[in-house]
Amino acid sequence: MTGYLTTHVLDTARGCPAEGIKIALYRVSGNSHRKIAETVTNADGRTDSPILPAEDFKTGTYELIFFCGEYLRASGQAGADPLFLDQVPIRFGMSEAESHYHVPLLLSPYGYSTYRGS
Repeated sequence: MTGYLTTHVLDTARGCPAEGIKIALYRVSGNSHRKIAETVTNADGRTDSPILPAEDFKTGTYELIFFCGEYLRASGQAGADPLFLDQVPIRFGMSEAESHYHVPLLLSPYGYSTYRGS
């Protein structure tokens, strides 16, 4: 088995999945970022397939950027411009070549958290 990466977004302020959030995945090497994937969350707040599937998986440092601003505006949670949270970057490492990595975002208009899920 080869590793792969999944993610999802939960709106903790409203207690529901966050649909329609664009997510970009970058591979990080020193000061260099290379975009390798982009997707949008579905009605369950998840992506329809792994954002980094097994056939493309490599260990290393990555960054997910969650483009939350449009979602927060559309759900009436945005507040005044500039938004407190518009884009949320999460940088993390994947060192186990045969593991499933899951990096979710728990989002509210003024805070967020993440963890290594399963």
